[in-house]
Amino acid sequence: MSRPLAPAVLVDYYRTGGFAGFDDRLVIFDNGVAVVSGKIVNQEVEINQTDIDRIVTLFNQSTFSTLDRDYSARPGGVDLIKYTISYHNKTVSVEDTAIPSSLQPVIDELNRILTMTASVKQPSGQAVNMPR
Repeated sequence: MSRPLAPAVLVDYYRTGGFAGFDDRLVIFDNGVAVVSGKIVNQEVEINQTDIDRIVTLFNQSTFSTLDRDYSARPGGVDLIKYTISYHNKTVSVEDTAIPSSLQPVIDELNRILTMTASVKQPSGQAVNMPR
């Protein structure tokens, strides 16, 4: 008897720093389950297939595989947010003011998902379907 395959990580996204002191992580699995953790939230949510498809499309449009691994801001920047994004076995780290324009829509979408999950209230330990 074979066991079902465990879901694979589609995206691992980490946002830290900034004036607000972000410390958020979003891990999206290929089956639509996402784990969100941060200062005020630690929960599992379900992301619909439309959103999964949009994320994949945005990564493809960003030519993520061709990006450099690190985009650091110029010295002297204050309250900058650092983003670390892993997708298809590649990790890219960027800081505000140094984000490649092709990557900005990806970051915007992942931040949208983080914002949506932070506003979804749920009983502890239960998955939540995200509103669209």
